[in-house]
Amino acid sequence: MKQYVIDQLRESDYCRIKEYLNQQAEKTVFEEIYQVELPKDLYTETQSAHSDCQPFYFAINLTRNKLALEWLIRSRQTLRCDCVGYASREQRDHIIHFADSVLEHLGIKI
Repeated sequence: MKQYVIDQLRESDYCRIKEYLNQQAEKTVFEEIYQVELPKDLYTETQSAHSDCQPFYFAINLTRNKLALEWLIRSRQTLRCDCVGYASREQRDHIIHFADSVLEHLGIKI
């Protein structure tokens, strides 16, 4: 799986990030996994054309010592489709910016 990983989190970092994600991201049935909806203006041409597959999101896996943001853009409606796939350059930039902004907002220095 391709992903953006921030590791070597301290316990206090983990707790603050978890609290932030609990408020700002969608929880899943798995305690460590969150979903963040991708802004529509970042959809690829194929994703924009597949209105039945929208909305799209990326997943975040938060563990005690790392924050991993997946680069696989998923659909909430379907598992297999041409519109589901790895992030475009713009989508990757958005995911990295999201991670960096969480750390900045929380004052976490890595």
